Amino acid sequence: MDFLWTDFLGTAIWMWLAFIALVIFLLVLDLGLLHKESKEIGIKESFVLSAFYIALGLAFGGFVWFQNGAQSGMEYLTGFVVEKSLAMDNIFVIAMIFGTFAIPRAYQHRVLLYGILGVIILRGIMIAAGAAVVENYHWVLYLFAGFLVLTGIKMLFAADHAYDVETHPALKMMRKYLPITNTLRGERFVVREPDPKTGKLKTFVTPLLLALVMVELADLVFAVDSIPAVFAITTDPFVVYTSNIFAILGLRALYFALAALIHRFVYLKYALSVVLIFIGSKIFIADMLGLAKIPPMISLTITIGILAAGILGSLWATRNEDKKAIEGA
Repeated sequence: MDFLWTDFLGTAIWMWLAFIALVIFLLVLDLGLLHKESKEIGIKESFVLSAFYIALGLAFGGFVWFQNGAQSGMEYLTGFVVEKSLAMDNIFVIAMIFGTFAIPRAYQHRVLLYGILGVIILRGIMIAAGAAVVENYHWVLYLFAGFLVLTGIKMLFAADHAYDVETHPALKMMRKYLPITNTLRGERFVVREPDPKTGKLKTFVTPLLLALVMVELADLVFAVDSIPAVFAITTDPFVVYTSNIFAILGLRALYFALAALIHRFVYLKYALSVVLIFIGSKIFIADMLGLAKIPPMISLTITIGILAAGILGSLWATRNEDKKAIEGA
């Protein structure tokens, strides 16, 4: 059993196995027990599940702190907060995708759950590749930092522009080359039905599969931003991956909790853009100050402060929106 204490990417194998076992348990619990049948997830249940996943992610941060020290613990918490906040931006896009394909709330959790399975694998590959590159070419961190600053600036000026699903090249290609049913077929992604032209059985994909593909592609785009953001905080692959996955695991619950309130977060994208600019620029600031890196506690405090300002400012600015909507109705 000595191999369990062998280092893998800088962390003992038993810690990796414990994390993987916990993730598998949560996925089995969600897929196999909590949501075996199609049903609409209410806001109350969503908030409870979201709070559970956030508490679990923070508790794992305490575990990292206890096992690997205060610095690793603070870096995990900073990465978790950044990833969770960027996941909130992802919710805006997911809501538009579901709206485009008219996916009922009862079927949305299935798309999100399978989407999360894909995310776990995809981000694992991207983070492993990123860790290998950073370990051998440390200067790549400066490219990551510059990319984050530019991305933040771009997001800042495009924060009020809506994501247009219909013009996405991947969707146009699928509609051109794949046989697609006109309507949903329950929770099925693929069906065998008679071809209206020939009468012979043919395999069709449903709009639910198109929504799943678009959700996965959207996460790929977000991963290009979020993974460099965490590498700008820490180069520890264990901290990078676990903070990413724990933030994503709660995405499904967070989506249902916030989807009905998206219109209230008018300043969130601006806050997220400032967070990306800060995370990227702090590497250059540390160099100018002659520091190895900005202390994790300072990074975490500033990040939370920016996000809190964006969220609280949004809620205050839109405090009368629901009242106006009711009066208008």
